[in-house]
Amino acid sequence: MAVKKNAISFEDALNRLDEIVRHLEKGDLPLNDSLSLYEEGTGLINACSKMLDEAEQKVVKLKKGPDRSPVECEFEDENGNDS
Repeated sequence: MAVKKNAISFEDALNRLDEIVRHLEKGDLPLNDSLSLYEEGTGLINACSKMLDEAEQKVVKLKKGPDRSPVECEFEDENGNDS
C-alpha cells in the first residue's frame, strides 16, 4: 500500500499499522513479506507524523475577548513562543 499525502485518513493509517504489527508479531511470515510490511508501516508512521504536525500547526488558542467572546490567538510552543 503506497502512502501518498492525504491519500489515507489518520484513523485508517492507525488501523492499518495495528494490523501490520499483529502480522509481524506472529512471526510466521516469510522474510520478504515481513520486510514489505515493515516498509509499509514505516511509510504509514511517517504519514501519521506529518498529519499530526499539520494538525498542530492549525491549532489556535482561544481566550476571552473584551466582550467575553472567544478570540483566536497565535499558537504558543512549549517555551511560550509564538509559532
